[in-house]
Amino acid sequence: MPLVFIALILSYMGCERRAVEFSFAYLTDIHVQPELNATKGYKKPIDVVNELNPEFVITGGDLIMDALGVPYERADMLYSLYNQTTRAFKMPVYNTIGNHEIFGLYVMSGVDTNHPKYYKKLYEDRVGKRYYSFDYKGWHFMLLDSIGQTVDRKYVGWIDAEQMEWIASDLQSISPDVPIVLSTHIPFISVARQLSSGSTEANPNGLVVINSKDVLGLFQDRNLKLVLQGHLHFLEEINVRGITFLTGGAVSGNWWEGPRQGMEEGFVLVTVKGQNFHWEYVDFGWEVQKTEN
Repeated sequence: MPLVFIALILSYMGCERRAVEFSFAYLTDIHVQPELNATKGYKKPIDVVNELNPEFVITGGDLIMDALGVPYERADMLYSLYNQTTRAFKMPVYNTIGNHEIFGLYVMSGVDTNHPKYYKKLYEDRVGKRYYSFDYKGWHFMLLDSIGQTVDRKYVGWIDAEQMEWIASDLQSISPDVPIVLSTHIPFISVARQLSSGSTEANPNGLVVINSKDVLGLFQDRNLKLVLQGHLHFLEEINVRGITFLTGGAVSGNWWEGPRQGMEEGFVLVTVKGQNFHWEYVDFGWEVQKTEN
């Protein structure tokens, strides 16, 4: 075989190896609001992420402080604040919906269920799709909507039937060996409750996704590598059956009132190489400030 041809093959193989090396940031539970200097606080990790320069950002939900129990004007203002601040990222941002994004769900909001922006419509209008997927350098990313509702207008962790069908269909579009990352605001698997309350303590239906077993069943014989989770303002890593369930702390810490149970405000930086990855929790150095923005 001619040496030039061999060199071209080796060069191509080298490009292929480099193509599966990248990093991304996972920022969950941001809770943007005008109060508590939260907007200023959110700008801090944006600056740090821009310095680290990962290829993209995934947010893990609870982007705004609350749309559940407030009038339309307040919820709309919070979305504007989030969108305006998020534009400072120098790389693409892929958003995940959280329970705090659900407009007017609580009766206390005074919002009628016939409001044109009720429930998830405001999020879809102001942020984007509630579930979707994308591919990057041979990895497949699926961002899910893990929020369901009860008849008495409360939220639960739930992947609806429409998404279950979409997941099954989306998986048919990729090879079984393609590594997959999921983003879900409400966790599929967590030990936070058991650590805080005892090993036999049950998880309430708003703390974890009720039908996570069924969802994970769709990934049987698939190369599911990583499940990114939020909601709990808790940092944990669970490794089981080749899957890492990573609950990613919280950008807002204790809802912008300092660290939560010793966990500082922070985000996760994931570095991918080939079929493997590692992660670190980045404390971006925020300190509680007493003055308003």
